[in-house]
Amino acid sequence: MDREWVFAAAADERRQIADLVAELDEAQLAEPSLCTGWDVKTVVAHLVSVVVDGTATFMWMALRRGSMDRGINELALRRAREPASQIVASLRGCADRRMSPPGAGPLDPLADVLVLVHGGDIRIPLGLPFKPDAERACAAVDFLTGPWRFAFVSRGLLKGLRFEGTDVERSWGEGAEIRGPVAALMMVAGGRTALLDTLDGPGVPTLRGRINARL
Repeated sequence: MDREWVFAAAADERRQIADLVAELDEAQLAEPSLCTGWDVKTVVAHLVSVVVDGTATFMWMALRRGSMDRGINELALRRAREPASQIVASLRGCADRRMSPPGAGPLDPLADVLVLVHGGDIRIPLGLPFKPDAERACAAVDFLTGPWRFAFVSRGLLKGLRFEGTDVERSWGEGAEIRGPVAALMMVAGGRTALLDTLDGPGVPTLRGRINARL
């Protein structure tokens, strides 16, 4: 996977989200996202935070709050207090910057493609079309099923499961099969249940049970 392609794809996805959010009204911004406890506006604030605040700030906040998750949550909520127009402008302004995810081991450029998952976190609950570029979605699944996924995917979530794309000629993992569009595979690999019903295969009940046990 070409690093420059990955970073360019992530930058384009950030701009697409900025354009989308700029058109949302206050009710849509306040809609609960697929990220537990966050509304749509807070997801966008998080996309800014992970790029702008940087690893040092994340680590300091994680130490202060006792966990990385609580630190990430506080930084996102802080930025979410800003006007939506300012958050959108910040996202556009940092679109080309390269993310350095805290706690993920050596920087894997595919981590940047996970902005696609947050695009789903926003679009799906709003009832908006969610049709990410298939090549980019495959890259995100590569990361989510790869060796540095532990900071983004709960331990054991994907163990013994095989993902089979029905709209791409790709598969990931070994075990009980789960079949469906790559966009849906990407979202469930990230621990989201919203598109589980679009998947089939003997591995679906296992994955559903694991995700629900973590919610």
